[in-house]
Amino acid sequence: MKKKIITSAFSNLYTDQRIEKVCRTLYENGYQLELIGNDWNGAEKMERPYPFSRIHLVSSSLKTAYFEFNWKLYRELKKKADHNTILHANDVDALLPNYLLSKKLNIPLIFDSHEIFSEMPAIQGKMSQKLWRYLEKSIIPKLDMMITASESYARWFQNRYGVNPVVIQNAPRKIDFTEKIPENSPKIFLYQGVINPFRGIDKAILAMHHLEGVVLKIAGDGPQKKEYEQLVIREKLQNKVQFLGKLNPDDLRKITITADVGMSIEENGGDSYLYSLPNKVMDYIQSRVPVILTSFPEMKNIRNLFDVGEIIKDHQPENIATAIKIVLNKGRISYQKELEKASDALCWENEEVKLLQVFEKASRS
Repeated sequence: MKKKIITSAFSNLYTDQRIEKVCRTLYENGYQLELIGNDWNGAEKMERPYPFSRIHLVSSSLKTAYFEFNWKLYRELKKKADHNTILHANDVDALLPNYLLSKKLNIPLIFDSHEIFSEMPAIQGKMSQKLWRYLEKSIIPKLDMMITASESYARWFQNRYGVNPVVIQNAPRKIDFTEKIPENSPKIFLYQGVINPFRGIDKAILAMHHLEGVVLKIAGDGPQKKEYEQLVIREKLQNKVQFLGKLNPDDLRKITITADVGMSIEENGGDSYLYSLPNKVMDYIQSRVPVILTSFPEMKNIRNLFDVGEIIKDHQPENIATAIKIVLNKGRISYQKELEKASDALCWENEEVKLLQVFEKASRS
């Protein structure tokens, strides 16, 4: 008999595609599953085939929200977990209550690190970075089961904490691509994802000065959105840059599939970015959209395996524009054969096999 699973994350759950894919796979493979998030930054209506809840947070700042969530999450887990439960914690900001309860009840815990939380750009050099590092150092070496999102992340955790995470890439489900590639005019250059610093978005906006017959569409929301909207106005690029706002995954896919070139040109804001394999890269590939990439290890590895786009020379706007021009001059159709091969390799159907093996191991423990 399979154990029940309680999955938890500091997330409002609405746009978190990794958690959605993981939970759906577990649910469809016969696990009794419950998902717990929170209502920080909203609680959009959503439907899932398994039960979910959002912990209400009253904190006015993110710092206090973390503490409030962890305290309330521990109480929720204590009510719902028993000796037939697997705890599944997503990222370090949900790890402590899961770890404490797993020890209290002597039940298995699977830790899924979507990123290197203590090395994220937003906390570089701050007191909170020391706190998250302390938490990682205190708990991660003691974990029996851990998964993470890239080979580079796995090596980082192995070198730092002596653990051996299973790599489960955040690939999308396979799309059987039958769409006719659109003849866009102007051509569409797409960014999708959270509008955060170090994503190269501001540099991409400035690159539009060097491009004609191209429009940059920015799909997503985040703390830098207003700043970048003001940048567009200052640079008088309103006719070349469009902000589409936050979209649910299904609506986002409809946008992605129309693009002529996507971008994943993160800057080195710390090890969490340097060693990442951004979701958007594989989303573009599944939609058969060529992409411009930063020469970070994981992205360079994909580009070496599959000719799915171009690596930018650096983050100078004119060099970003040059990479875009190369892709557009070759044309989206010319990349289709390699994008098709990459889409077969980089899909959730391959990753979920490894995921189920981890949870089957936990069920036996």
